[in-house]
Amino acid sequence: MSADYKLKLTAKTIEDAAPKARTGLQQAQEKLGFIPNMYARMANSPGLFDMYQQGYAAFRAESGFTPAEQEVVFLTISRVNGCEYCMAAHSFVADKMSNVPGAVTDAIRNDTAIPDERLSALAKFTRVMVEQRGLPQTREVEAFLAAGYTERQILEIILAIAVKTLSNYANHLFHTPVDAAFAARTWKDPRSTACQNGIVK
Repeated sequence: MSADYKLKLTAKTIEDAAPKARTGLQQAQEKLGFIPNMYARMANSPGLFDMYQQGYAAFRAESGFTPAEQEVVFLTISRVNGCEYCMAAHSFVADKMSNVPGAVTDAIRNDTAIPDERLSALAKFTRVMVEQRGLPQTREVEAFLAAGYTERQILEIILAIAVKTLSNYANHLFHTPVDAAFAARTWKDPRSTACQNGIVK
């Protein structure tokens, strides 16, 4: 999903980015072999880009979720927010790096039942936290805890929501094109199509 308005700011490079943002772009180039389109655009705001990278790294390292669970959280948030770029990127990471079963990733992408009880509970609670603005019902929290998660991990989901809000919203405004590396997992938000067809006002 893209915003009606498209930012006119151009993608930054290692050569023309502000020093604070340049470091993040260099690290991406070294680690991935390319600079993701999202990073190049977020780098227009060094503070935004730095906050995203710090929060992302902290969630990956300290959340207590497995790599597969982390991906479920990120995919669920991006699905609710309709971020086509992040859906493609995290689907790729889910497939190639985080060992998420393809059926689970596809279920999140298609908004269908997740064929794993624990991951389904995680996705459901993450969705509740996004849609209800951090105001879950007691029964929803209890279902999350009953699946084997902890109260601390509720806070970690808040961190993930903050991180993905930064990237999802930036992508909406930049209309960020999906990188070739993630193209096989391109995803289109069905709500965008509905709006274009005049079904949703």
